[in-house]
Amino acid sequence: MEDDTGEVTRHLKAWTGGDEDALNRMMPLVYQELHKIARRVWRGQDPDHTLQPTALIHEAYVKLAGAGMEFQDRNHFYAVAAVAMRQILVNHARSNMAGKRGGGQVKVSLDDVQASVQKESEEVLVVHESLERLEKLDPRKCRVVEFIYFGGFGMEETGAALGISPRTVTREWTAARAWMAKDIGFRQLSA
Repeated sequence: MEDDTGEVTRHLKAWTGGDEDALNRMMPLVYQELHKIARRVWRGQDPDHTLQPTALIHEAYVKLAGAGMEFQDRNHFYAVAAVAMRQILVNHARSNMAGKRGGGQVKVSLDDVQASVQKESEEVLVVHESLERLEKLDPRKCRVVEFIYFGGFGMEETGAALGISPRTVTREWTAARAWMAKDIGFRQLSA
């Protein structure tokens, strides 16, 4: 991640201190990194997915702007953004699945499109549900997966965000990947 620590952290502190425009001033500084995170969160989705990385960033921005959360620093902000983006994809997948079950929507005769949307929705939900199970067993391992896999954080950045050593992050990451592989056969979980 680029070295914008000081300026981004200043804007975050100003924003949590009540300066509502600070978030808008900060966004150009963090947009490129948010786009990298969005692409990483979005990877594995069908290329025709209805929610593209840019739209994912915009939805995450709205969610973060309305959260009223106090961010410690840029790493914390990026970590929360990654989690928000993952949750947006999950909500989008749930909405697609609800639409498939009826939901009062008119059926479209585009079988290939419908099958693709259903497949991507099911995959997002399977990974999400596995992470929810992992979180109940070990919340820190779940955060490590979110930061590395979805957020694109390195071991040191993840450690800084969680307040643990990079060596501990590596152990947690290895254990979490093994657990998820056993839980759902998710073998493509890589940094």
